This record gives sequence, C-alpha cells and structure tokens, in this order.
Amino acid sequence: MTNVIFYEKPGCANNTKQKRLLEDAGHSLSVRNLLTEPWTSERLLGFFGDKPVAEWFNKAAPRVKSGEVNPQGLDAGAAIALMLAEPLLIRRPLMEADGARSVGFDPAHVDAWIGLGPKTADADLETCRREAAKAKAPALD
Repeated sequence: MTNVIFYEKPGCANNTKQKRLLEDAGHSLSVRNLLTEPWTSERLLGFFGDKPVAEWFNKAAPRVKSGEVNPQGLDAGAAIALMLAEPLLIRRPLMEADGARSVGFDPAHVDAWIGLGPKTADADLETCRREAAKAKAPALD
C-alpha cells in the first residue's frame, strides 16, 4: 500500500487509533514526534493547504482552550510563528504520503487520499477523549 510519514504527539490516544486504522488498511508508517521535529515555516505551511488558519490549530492545546491563543484572530504568519515556538499548538496528526501532505484525521479525506476502508466512515478520530468525557460528565452542584 502506501508509506505514510505520521507526525504525532507521543502518548496521544487518538493518534494511536489513527495509526492502527492506517496499519489495518495495509499502510506502513514512519512515525515522528510532532513536538520535536525541526519545523520551518515553509515546511509546516505545506501541510495546511487552503484550510483556514483556525483549522491549523490543535483545539485541545491549553493555550487555545484558555483563550490565550485565538486561532480565529490570527493571520498565517502569526499562526506559524506561534506554532514554531510551541508545536503543541499544531493540529495533529500531520501526514505525508505519495507526495502530498495533510493536517488532521478526517476519515473520509484519508480514505479518498490513500484508502482506509469502510469501518471508519463515522468515527471521530480527532476530538480528545478526555475533553469529550468532560463535556459529557454531569455537573456537580
């Protein structure tokens, strides 16, 4: 199948699921640490394509969740500068395969790009499980 360079945050449960889906579909992975990779502006921009700047960001990053970093209010240059200084802000995974690059893990996009298979059609593979669990937990008064 396809060799995928997969940039992850080590220990991320969603990245683990995403890698398993890719491997189950027959792809081979070269896994890299997103947080320690020596990024440059040009290289990082190549993953974002024509996506709006706000979609470049990891919504679960502490500085985004707290409102300290507002992705909606940033231009590309400011966004890249923040990400180079703090890679935790980068939406993950970043993937490279067949000469193309991508950010995030939308199963339909990944399936159309390199193939995944039918079992992932409705899976939410980007929302942090801890954040989703907090949102569903009943409020304690």
